[in-house]
Amino acid sequence: MKILVIGSGGREHALVWKLAQSPHATQMWCAPGNAGIAQERLAKNSTLVECVPIGAEDLPKLLAFAQAQKVDLTVVGPDNPLALGIVDLFQQNGLRIWGVNQKAAQFEASKVFSQKFMEKYGIPTAAGETFSAAPAAKKFTVTLGGKCVVKADGLALGKGVLICTNLAEAERAVDEIMVGKAFGAAGASVVIQELLEGVEVSMHALCDGKTAKIFPTSQDHKRAFDGDLGLNTGGMGTYSPTPFLTDAELAAAAQKILEPFMRGCAAEGIDYRGLLYPGIMLTKTGPKVIEFNARFGDPETQVYLTRLENDLVELLDASVSGTLDKIELKWKPAASVCVVMASGGYPGNYAKGKPIHGLTDAAKLPDVKVFHAGTALSGGEIVTNGGRVLGVTALGKDLKIAQAAAYAAVEKIHFEGAQFRRDIATKAF
Repeated sequence: MKILVIGSGGREHALVWKLAQSPHATQMWCAPGNAGIAQERLAKNSTLVECVPIGAEDLPKLLAFAQAQKVDLTVVGPDNPLALGIVDLFQQNGLRIWGVNQKAAQFEASKVFSQKFMEKYGIPTAAGETFSAAPAAKKFTVTLGGKCVVKADGLALGKGVLICTNLAEAERAVDEIMVGKAFGAAGASVVIQELLEGVEVSMHALCDGKTAKIFPTSQDHKRAFDGDLGLNTGGMGTYSPTPFLTDAELAAAAQKILEPFMRGCAAEGIDYRGLLYPGIMLTKTGPKVIEFNARFGDPETQVYLTRLENDLVELLDASVSGTLDKIELKWKPAASVCVVMASGGYPGNYAKGKPIHGLTDAAKLPDVKVFHAGTALSGGEIVTNGGRVLGVTALGKDLKIAQAAAYAAVEKIHFEGAQFRRDIATKAF
């Protein structure tokens, strides 16, 4: 089977790495890929994965490439191409592609759409209102005493959510998004929700339009610095499983969230085939959805795919075909921890092109996999090429062992300005 993966981050490296292990994969490309992806080989024939210099949002070129290479399955990593309708475009041209269609991508592409859908179908979430004018938005924050979450409606690379604890912060957040246009057109309208309190976990479910198969729990670390301080990022690390939900509680949460979700999709004529990733807050009154994402999380993918025992090609194929009900998801009983090494200054301004040392030494450690995100090849050496540079991931028989192994690997890797959190998975203890 010829496979094309779209994207260039740590999530896409994890997808490529796992797909390459399948005996079904005979040739693989990644557009545009990164330096780590270009080093992966297929288990079946030892062929290298080829990185193709086509941007993830260049839909016409991606389509032309897939047609020319007679690609059997395209796998979409990031949210933007999904929101732009890449799945619809490929399907209209008779190509098999995994990911949600444009209508289903609205769950992530529009916070307003999501909020209204959850209210309509009784999915537990924070009480909130939607606004397209700043004065009315500010007035509403007063009713919440300034304790609220202000969300840009559109896609903002996981950064368009501002958490406020008082009125001054809330007014500033509204101005930043709606007046100052900090997230561009994504902030033309906003959703303002009550600030939920509790433990946040990531839920993932693979869907095929009828069936949703739930993953084990994981927990992301969004803030830049230890102790959940600093700015929101795309995610500084994650671990799985979390101790905050028993299997029975996870099943109950899935029932409260996934059942009305799938029922609502059927009622609205939304054929949801792909990955559903709700961020969940475990509140005193039960789990509530903070937001929906319509693709694999990053860096959640790195910990999930190191634990997954199934053949990923077969899983994604079943998701496209509508045959997930015949498959049982199988997970290693081990724990997995991913620590993100980022460029100095991230999520603000940062430099690129810094040489990365120690990757070979880290790769020699047992049960460690270093997933590349913002990396490139320059003059024969691997250099930094983004905000989040690497996702250093380790498996262990329990979280303590996995955490120690991940940090042992981090200590072997060096690049100028490298920053990372030292408390990934610590909440579990």
